[in-house]
Amino acid sequence: MDVLHIGHGNVVNSARIIAIVSPDSAPVKRTVKDARDRGMLIDASCGRPTRSVIIMDSDHVVLSSDEPRAMLDNAGDKGDTDNG
Repeated sequence: MDVLHIGHGNVVNSARIIAIVSPDSAPVKRTVKDARDRGMLIDASCGRPTRSVIIMDSDHVVLSSDEPRAMLDNAGDKGDTDNG
């Protein structure tokens, strides 16, 4: 399983990610509110300001304090981890 580090020692399954977006737009704010209301919000920001919102295919929404670019840069740094 490939994971994406989203900050503060937290990871998500990268195969389940639909999108990583900025939290600034009104549609994303509505998505976060709807997920909170449905109990599908995971706050992995550790009390820091939310800088990215990760939309999962399981209908979960994950908040992170890392910038989307930083997460993608970290994913590129891990290199090839093929277990085969």
